[in-house]
Amino acid sequence: MIHEETTDRILKGFFKVYNTLGFGFLEKVYENALVIELAKLGLEVNQQPKIPVYYDGLLVGEYFADVVVQGVVILELKAAEALRDEHYAQLTNYLKASDKELGLLLNFGKKPQFKRIIFSNDVKQALRKGEFKCGVHL
Repeated sequence: MIHEETTDRILKGFFKVYNTLGFGFLEKVYENALVIELAKLGLEVNQQPKIPVYYDGLLVGEYFADVVVQGVVILELKAAEALRDEHYAQLTNYLKASDKELGLLLNFGKKPQFKRIIFSNDVKQALRKGEFKCGVHL
């Protein structure tokens, strides 16, 4: 599995934060706590990095990912009742706009939830060339 050791450590940090703080805080509280916990686990963490979005070679906007770990995994954090389609779409778009191939959707809701999303750079390149219609693997 892609970046398995890194994702295992991220999930360890996620559950530690969830078990310590519980349910009901704003996403930013969980984000800040998770950044601290991931750093304690020896991971390189970049909070709120910009992800530029291009259309036809022109910059049309910027996303701000919640966290990027080890320069390879995008984390999208939620504090919602449950994960929804728009949460998956948001992380998929971050992956689509970046060179990152792996994202983790982490929900600090009533029950902790996570979902791994893989979007390979080969598929992204093929999509840009019009060779594929769908390239998301859940």
